Amino acid sequence: MNYTDTVNWMFQQLPMYQNKGKSAFKKDLSNTLKLSAHLNHPEKKFKSIHVGGTNGKGSTSHMLASILQEAGYKVGLYTSPHLKDFRERIRINGKVVSKQFVIGFIKRNKAFLESNNLSFFEMTVGMAFDYFSKQKVDIAVIEVGLGGRLDSTNIITPELSVITNIGFDHMQFLGDTLEKIAGEKAGIIKQNIPVVIGETQPETQAVFKVKAKSTNSEIYFADQLVKEIFESDLKGSYQSHNIKTVIQSVKVLTQLGYNISNSNLKNGLLNVVKNSGLQGRWQVLQKNPKVICDTAHNKEGLSYTMKQLQSETYNNLHIVFGVVSDKDLEAILPLLPKTATYYFCKPNVQRGLDAEILKQTFAKNGLYGNAYPSVGKAFSHAKYVATNDDLIYVGGSTFVVAEVL
Repeated sequence: MNYTDTVNWMFQQLPMYQNKGKSAFKKDLSNTLKLSAHLNHPEKKFKSIHVGGTNGKGSTSHMLASILQEAGYKVGLYTSPHLKDFRERIRINGKVVSKQFVIGFIKRNKAFLESNNLSFFEMTVGMAFDYFSKQKVDIAVIEVGLGGRLDSTNIITPELSVITNIGFDHMQFLGDTLEKIAGEKAGIIKQNIPVVIGETQPETQAVFKVKAKSTNSEIYFADQLVKEIFESDLKGSYQSHNIKTVIQSVKVLTQLGYNISNSNLKNGLLNVVKNSGLQGRWQVLQKNPKVICDTAHNKEGLSYTMKQLQSETYNNLHIVFGVVSDKDLEAILPLLPKTATYYFCKPNVQRGLDAEILKQTFAKNGLYGNAYPSVGKAFSHAKYVATNDDLIYVGGSTFVVAEVL
């Protein structure tokens, strides 16, 4: 199999949460542990930082990786989902894993993966850990896929656990209250391992404190402790929360003996995109008309990006919007501007919500526009209609942003 065949096999043969939704979610770590044993426990051969949370965990992971790179470390970075190419999920010092490694890993382990019916996410985590182990990284930043306690990444014992914030997302798996969701996310807090919490929330603070006490973990609430923040090349006012989380995390890492100077911290924050390759976070794609895309897709994330939109100047606002079918539209509709013209589209995944249904639901809430047969057609039409002084925002789903990029 060549690279395309290999990745297609991974996507098609096995359940994958991003395409299928709930049927692909496994409430169990046994498969990942089996794969780890089969691979000779690669996760025990490198140091790591574990990053969870509802929003901001991707940006936070990339910021941390960038800072550690600036400090001279060889840094692995595991994130999900990818935007354009599967290999974006697994990087070392910003460079994506080689096609050859992806092909070789599947070829070597295909019989095991098939006989144990491993999910797309489980095998990807195994591949990342195997790669970081073989490449002898100094440290890897590992982003949680979904939840925490039962996420496939949760077989690591990190140097530091980081939880950005808690919001209502993936409630069909994690629970219907912030306390329940926090309980699942708190599952990444390990015995005697410090934990940084990005945002203090009245509903979740006690959950984290109780868990940290039970594991004898030092706990730090970044928003209470960090007073000064530095600039980052990741734009969007909402990044200030992530920057505070990262600054506190770096303070803890230096206490643990990591050699990270103030200039490493500042340069790392200023060069996140260059060092780590992150895309889709308040990313300006062009000017005249200005086109901004952002992967925010739940109530908390969209409330930040919609606030950010209010600070932009433009004549008319055009919004290219698509979601997946399990999205809680009732929660996000009140956040969206009624004065915008909408271009509804269905992201090209099994879980994508039909554009006509989206259009009808929005119209009932006073948000109007037309439905288009694809993301590309919706985006093209928005660009055709918009004048130089207008603004086009692309979002609603990671998959919509991926198609535009």
